[in-house]
Amino acid sequence: MFRKLSIIILFSLYLMPGFAQNADSVCVVRTQWEKTKIARQVKLFRHHFNNKDLFGANENISFLEVKNTGRKAIFALGAEEKELITTSNFGIRDTAIAALNGNFFDVKNGGSVDFVKVKGSIINTNRLDKNGNRARHQQAAVVVDNGKIAIKKWDGTADWETKLSEENVLLNGPLLTYHNQNEDLDTTSFTRLRHPRTCLGIKPNGRVILLTVDGRSDNAAGMNLPELTKLMKWLGCSSAINFDGGGSTTLWVDGMPDDGVINYPSDNKKWDHAGQRKVANVILVKKK
Repeated sequence: MFRKLSIIILFSLYLMPGFAQNADSVCVVRTQWEKTKIARQVKLFRHHFNNKDLFGANENISFLEVKNTGRKAIFALGAEEKELITTSNFGIRDTAIAALNGNFFDVKNGGSVDFVKVKGSIINTNRLDKNGNRARHQQAAVVVDNGKIAIKKWDGTADWETKLSEENVLLNGPLLTYHNQNEDLDTTSFTRLRHPRTCLGIKPNGRVILLTVDGRSDNAAGMNLPELTKLMKWLGCSSAINFDGGGSTTLWVDGMPDDGVINYPSDNKKWDHAGQRKVANVILVKKK
């Protein structure tokens, strides 16, 4: 009797991780998202998982889904070489429909620490480590050409980004999924621990998701990168790339309440819409 009971318990423990993952995926797929039409080809989706029902935690997720046709709604980059400004101010300055915070930057001196090219002009170059190695967030890029956005993967060469033909290039990362294949992630605390996250994903039909996951609050735990990878897959993305997160995570939409800030930026350590951190660059959605 005891032997049979032990076998049942062990078998149950073996199945539990798969069961939990399946429950999480079903939770996301069946979610009744709050949907708002922002403009032609642009929709906003929001939901607060507030019963610890996603990854065993409270999660607040907001994302735009944009048709990536280069018509009606187009993508662009906004960047400053040294100055840091808020995501919302980037959006307002560039008369955008929406803005999402971009890549990693120098908090003290301003400017990105990763390669950025806007309209053919190089704004920032990569800052490599003391051994000349590039960071994980310099091993992939989002590129914009004729208003359409795409994800590119580093080919291993030292001057890869300078050879990209697109006039708009923003290195970022780490890459989570590329053409339906999950990328290997490291085991650093940045990867393993839950933080606010910003992410861009592309679906097989070409539609683009610009997503924020709030964190550092009892209302929203944030996600680690394996969780974020799963979320983007469940939302239908075949490729996905992580952006700078933490206090930088901000999604702004023109004309919406709370000065257009959709999520709950954490830089002021309050559960409100006023905690934006100044950043070096953004992804823009604009009317053509």
